[in-house]
Amino acid sequence: MTQQVDYDLLIIGGGINGVGIAADAAGRGLSVLLCEQHDLASSTSSSSSKLIHGGLRYLEHFEFRLVREALRERDILLAKAPHIITPLEFIMPYSPTTLRPAWLIRLGLFIYDRLAGNSRLARSKAINLHDNNYAKPLKSKFNKGFSYMDGWVDDARLVILNALAAREHGANIMPRTRFCSAQRHAKYWQVQLQNTINQQLFTVTTQCIINAAGPWVESILANTLNVHPQHSLTLVKGSHIVVPKLYDGDHAYILQHHDKRVIFVIPFQQQFSLIGTTDLPYNDDLNNVSISEPEIDYLCSIVNAYFQQSISKQDISWAYSGVRPLQAGESTDPTKISRDYTLELNHADDQAPLLSLFGGKITTYRKLAERALSVLQPFLPSMQPPWTANQTLPGGDFAQGDLQRFKQQLAQQYPWLPAQLVTRYAETYGNLASQIINNKQSINDLGQHFGQQLYQAEVDYLCKYEWAYTAADILWRRTKLGLWFSSTELSKLTDYIDSKAF
Repeated sequence: MTQQVDYDLLIIGGGINGVGIAADAAGRGLSVLLCEQHDLASSTSSSSSKLIHGGLRYLEHFEFRLVREALRERDILLAKAPHIITPLEFIMPYSPTTLRPAWLIRLGLFIYDRLAGNSRLARSKAINLHDNNYAKPLKSKFNKGFSYMDGWVDDARLVILNALAAREHGANIMPRTRFCSAQRHAKYWQVQLQNTINQQLFTVTTQCIINAAGPWVESILANTLNVHPQHSLTLVKGSHIVVPKLYDGDHAYILQHHDKRVIFVIPFQQQFSLIGTTDLPYNDDLNNVSISEPEIDYLCSIVNAYFQQSISKQDISWAYSGVRPLQAGESTDPTKISRDYTLELNHADDQAPLLSLFGGKITTYRKLAERALSVLQPFLPSMQPPWTANQTLPGGDFAQGDLQRFKQQLAQQYPWLPAQLVTRYAETYGNLASQIINNKQSINDLGQHFGQQLYQAEVDYLCKYEWAYTAADILWRRTKLGLWFSSTELSKLTDYIDSKAF
């Protein structure tokens, strides 16, 4: 008698790779369960530099395949989620004392453009920094530079949108659910999970397991599944700081440093500049990652070498750190470790398959998902073909992907909505904003105001439909309103969430 299983696929990990696979698999007709021990995007996937990019500096390490794939994915993702992924111009200041010579930078940008193929984004160029006020915030020695294009993304919302897409296609998305143990059989896995809120244990069966736990991949293999991996990870901490904005304009700066690293200075939430990232080996507690004093000094010193306005620790409005799970290699220098990914299939003695993911970057998550499912195709013969390349993510299906036009339409449709709220709803939810504001006739209809233009209708939506459970989920991952919230406003929001049973 054939064992009836609950799911075709169980995915461990609610970061970008896990939810990306869940969305792709569910859309191919597979039954999917995704478990995440914390909130979705609670670790690495909400702690990135928030860029969709090819990785210009990876060319120095001859990672042409990775850069080409990432650049092609960049254009796909810009079309898939035009509300949370937007083009961003990068300005690289140059002076004769800059680390890399001008000819080398020109060569790198030339290759970058060619690897991008027929991209929708403008090609790179040498520029006079005094054009468009690029030189205005910089020290006087910087007169020339280079311009190229990449993309900006709200990384945590990219995770949420993929989770929403997965659920729309029937996937069961279970944050705050710990993967406890698994018993392997010839044709299926019997898995024990635990709800971390009420501590309830339950058991499910699945044909395949995908281990997409990011920094926890090796730990799950060794400690929970008793599997010895062929590959290993090097954990690297990357930290960022957010300060009041250093300049006007929608462009970013890419700053070279004498250690051969580059630092980005990126417009953030209209009023701030985001600065990062660092690269440091990490072997401490994965549940308690934070920026160090040397990292703060490092980031401030680089900015101060380029900008007229100096910054220090006292200027920091927010700092965050994440641990990137990179493929272990021969180099001990974090800057030289590949950002590429490896898929490891464990399928010995005709037992149920286990696929583990090592490495990767946010830009290539969709392609990684396709490749992961192609590896499992022999075990899941009913799987339908790939479909995600030309399908928008939830909220992104508005006319021509024109965000500015969509904002105008939203403002016309809801003239009582403050302009700041129109912008935030459009850039956060796209046309999903209708689930918050439909059938409302005035600002009062949005319900209780918690502060910083966060209203009850939005909180209710996030808790009911986007798996938000705490104030932090709402203020730091579903939105970035935590940058402005006071302790009093936070208490008000927390009390409201605690009083409801969503």
